[in-house]
Amino acid sequence: MTAVLAFLTRRRGHKRFDLTDWLTWGYLLAAVFLMFGPVFWLALSSFKTESALQEYPPTMLPLAPVTVTVEGYEDPLQLFRVTGGEHEGKVLAQVRRIGLNAQMVDPANPGERLNVNINDRVPEREFTLAIGNYTTLFDRFNFALYFWNSVFITVVATIITVLFNSMAAFALSKYKFRGRTLVFILIIATLMIPPTINLVPIFLVVSELGLVNSPWAVIWPAVATPTGVFLLRQYMLTIPDDLLDAARMDHASEWRVYWRIVLPLSAPALAVLVIFSVMWRWNEFLWPLIVLNRSEQFTLQLALNSFQGDLQTAWAPLLAMTVLTLLPITLVFAVLQKYITAGIAQSGVK
Repeated sequence: MTAVLAFLTRRRGHKRFDLTDWLTWGYLLAAVFLMFGPVFWLALSSFKTESALQEYPPTMLPLAPVTVTVEGYEDPLQLFRVTGGEHEGKVLAQVRRIGLNAQMVDPANPGERLNVNINDRVPEREFTLAIGNYTTLFDRFNFALYFWNSVFITVVATIITVLFNSMAAFALSKYKFRGRTLVFILIIATLMIPPTINLVPIFLVVSELGLVNSPWAVIWPAVATPTGVFLLRQYMLTIPDDLLDAARMDHASEWRVYWRIVLPLSAPALAVLVIFSVMWRWNEFLWPLIVLNRSEQFTLQLALNSFQGDLQTAWAPLLAMTVLTLLPITLVFAVLQKYITAGIAQSGVK
């Protein structure tokens, strides 16, 4: 902790802060605010009630209106603090609103109704976490099923992606054959093709194979990615060929060389590809929307879409489910993020 604090507070060779130090701190703080501010607001908003989300101007903290049970009224009444007029300073409960006037009562004296202009009162609020937003998910939707579908597709697709891309990268980096460079260029060239162009032909192939409304319809079309092949090939080029030749002299098969030598040495690049693949598969929406029509096959992203209706949207549970959807990908990134710098730097990605 001391080393981290010393690193953060170090200065430009002087005891006093230099102008560049202030500029650096300002840039870093602005970047942190821009990147984590929306996520932090999303997390706090997921604990707000539906009425709190509709308020303007919006508030950062999850503040809920304060209600009180008044004698003679069946439902709890919302409390307001009067800021103007003859009842200024009083905390009253609103019975109903008629135009620009609000009929209110004093909870201590509910027999007398008072008229207050709606511009002369502000609602009383208190910090409240609407945990019900999260419990509603399990009552309204089969969250566990959607979560399992997303996990299954992400894990299986990531394993197959890493296997296929690493084998292709191994061949393109360690085998010398005619047309190797041309094959590599063709693979990279596919990055210039917009994904939407491939949707129709890929769907026809998937439909002919009978994979529609199956998790495999989401998994198979994107297991071989040019980005993954490029990333791993560039990294495997840094592995000395002498190691592979020594293994072959010890009668190691090509599969053994690939599995026991190349893959372990390519761990940083593989970790980067795992992070990318998990992010791609977990956040994928358009392709699953096309090939998955039955609700029991939906992923979390498609389940999120079901919260949006034609006339209204249930924002409170939608935000809560969004937070739960972000947690797995955040954990994967937190565990593997130390490999990103080493993997990308040594893969020649600029």
